[in-house]
Amino acid sequence: MTPNAKVIILTGASSGIGEGIARYLAQQGHTLVLGARRTERLATLCDELRSQGALVDYLATDVTQRSDTQKLANFALEKYGRIDVMINNAGVMPLSPMSSMKVEEWDAMLDVNIRGVLYGIAAVLPTMQTQRAGHIINIASVGALTVSPTAAVYCATKFAVRAISDGLRQESRELRVTVINPGVVESELADSISDSVAREAMKSYRQIALKPEAIAKAVGWAIDQPGEVDVNEITVRPTASGH
Repeated sequence: MTPNAKVIILTGASSGIGEGIARYLAQQGHTLVLGARRTERLATLCDELRSQGALVDYLATDVTQRSDTQKLANFALEKYGRIDVMINNAGVMPLSPMSSMKVEEWDAMLDVNIRGVLYGIAAVLPTMQTQRAGHIINIASVGALTVSPTAAVYCATKFAVRAISDGLRQESRELRVTVINPGVVESELADSISDSVAREAMKSYRQIALKPEAIAKAVGWAIDQPGEVDVNEITVRPTASGH
């Protein structure tokens, strides 16, 4: 392991922001344990990063299943003896007007965006408390700051992530807690939008999208701060964004 490298768990690592974070942190010399449902994508990513000298592992992880997230944390702890950083990145964004009554999609956002974050925290919190050190990073959204049409439920989940994060921060004198609020970023997140109105609106919104590396650098910067410095929240938007 590289001196000063941290053992970092990352969910939702198979594409988009998660893949960008994995690539950037690997370049910085950190040790990574990646989780996502699409293991073929994870395997390809890990092979590439290992060929570049990175120390990286992966496990199939569905963050809506608490046992999956716990297995991911247990794997990291058993292999490396500690968990320094947990990045709860997995998320879904099937936007729609509430009148479309896509209740199953509402449920999916609650399960992934809120329960997935809670399960990630639960998987590592006892270990970090025992270590008397650790860093939990939750990827929220600019949707955690304001609500927009078609995004009521999505924004509600991200408001929840922000609230959970700040509550954890206030309760934890020895742990660092960071929320990252990305603006529009190139990813597959919008591919899950089944509502035609929301899908068309998103096309123009995404024309100024940032590269995932912009978010990855913000994550890396927060991690690299001295142990006594807790970067609580970072919002990263395209310069051209009015949102």
